[in-house]
Amino acid sequence: MTQPLADYFEALDRLKLGRPINVPKGTKITKDAVSLEAGRGKGSIKKSRSIFSDLIRAIDSAAEEQSKGTCLHKEKLDKAKLSANQYRVELEAALAREVSLLYELYEVKKQLAQFTGSNVIPLRPKL
Repeated sequence: MTQPLADYFEALDRLKLGRPINVPKGTKITKDAVSLEAGRGKGSIKKSRSIFSDLIRAIDSAAEEQSKGTCLHKEKLDKAKLSANQYRVELEAALAREVSLLYELYEVKKQLAQFTGSNVIPLRPKL
């Protein structure tokens, strides 16, 4: 393997691992991204050059893997959002039950005060 071709493969490996040097992290794996990461010009990897055929296949498979990984992250994010929404609904239902019970207790204490004629301490002091 020639040195320039080895540079391209090393650049591809850095992009796969998410530790690029010359391009921003999270860059989509493409032929242009690999060539820029290798320190070459954009568009230096061409299908018409037979020397790059193995490299192009490796880039295509890495890009496919990267897109699958993105789908997995999106699925996990959607699942977490759904779970958070469910917890929010359950919390609001629990709070509604608590308020309902407090109101019922207050009404019962008010009725008790009417029957016994005694002063019942309210749940919250009036200001």
